[in-house]
Amino acid sequence: MTSATNRSAAGWRAHVSASLSKRNEIMVKISKIKTGNPFEEKESFSRMVAVGDWIFTSNTAGRNPRTKHMSDLAHEQAAQAFDNIDAALRAVGSCLADVVRSRVTIPDAGDVPAVMAVVGERFRGIDPASTVICAPLALDYLKFELEVTAYRGAGSSDVEWLTVTL
Repeated sequence: MTSATNRSAAGWRAHVSASLSKRNEIMVKISKIKTGNPFEEKESFSRMVAVGDWIFTSNTAGRNPRTKHMSDLAHEQAAQAFDNIDAALRAVGSCLADVVRSRVTIPDAGDVPAVMAVVGERFRGIDPASTVICAPLALDYLKFELEVTAYRGAGSSDVEWLTVTL
């Protein structure tokens, strides 16, 4: 190798080292939150993942995590699922007010009015972008599941409310 080639190789190594160092400085913290539910390990998923200030939840059902009780009523499952998600968000310094996106699944269209009354109550004033679908869930006794995306601090940010004509 010539002296010029050595300088180029040394320069390249220095450039790569500096780039990796800078990348490590700006890398965001990722937290994967588990609850101890055996399905999280069996099926290889996290209940919630926080990437910096962005927080993503898995579908959450309405089982009380302490008593293991799950109501037979869809609107009660919905209320419990909201409690579960709020508790999980609070564990990472967030809350329902930070939710910017929600996905609601209701298997039985007949349950939509009662469930959406709970959703409307819990999200009143938060008003996330939302998708509501009627589709089967993995187990017959599940009557509601909720998945959200939150941005830590969004609930205390200034909000611009716009009405547009489409």
